[in-house]
Amino acid sequence: MWIDELKFDGRGLVPVVAQEIDTGEVLMLAYANHDALTRTVESGAAHYWSRSRAAIWRKGESSGHVQIVEEVRVDCDGDSVLYRVRQTGPACHTGERSCFHRANTGGDLASAAEMGHILARLERIIAARDVARPERSYTTYLFEQGIDKILKKVGEETTETVIAAKNSDPVELRNESADLLFHLLVLFRASSLPLRDVWSQLEARFGSAPRDVPASQTDTRDLRNT
Repeated sequence: MWIDELKFDGRGLVPVVAQEIDTGEVLMLAYANHDALTRTVESGAAHYWSRSRAAIWRKGESSGHVQIVEEVRVDCDGDSVLYRVRQTGPACHTGERSCFHRANTGGDLASAAEMGHILARLERIIAARDVARPERSYTTYLFEQGIDKILKKVGEETTETVIAAKNSDPVELRNESADLLFHLLVLFRASSLPLRDVWSQLEARFGSAPRDVPASQTDTRDLRNT
């Protein structure tokens, strides 16, 4: 078993990074021993080793903020592990989504993972609106009007985005692009297309290093070759 081939430290531990599988957001760093890793694999829930309590613990056993482990990866040296998870609620004991919520670079730019998380969070909000159908909600209005209305709005927002770009108006382009992304997510929901399936398609196209492909074999629809 791969666990037996890991390079545990003198305490019988390896560091484990938990990463949100849909967005790539790094959630936390903890440690695990052989037994914790085995329980993780067997149960599908993230288990770790508490160095302060000298005991195995399951993430969320007291808070309810569980981590469902979709995939486990081992680094090239075999001395650290990556849990790719679906996080319920915040991962950090402070109530923050991630333990790495403090930026020390002095900048104000969102990371790619944070931006991905915004889309994932918006997807969850849209799904909740679809189920609850609250009154006076624009999202409720779209779902009640049906797929034709949603498609019309996607078309309108696409056109407005193109016009903003053509007019070299960065502010309008930003606003219209945000509107387009929102309506696309509504369309995904109405079409039963999870956002993670779109991520998977992008991962399939961009996930590995690009290869040299003869021009005659280039598929112009494949984003890897753009």
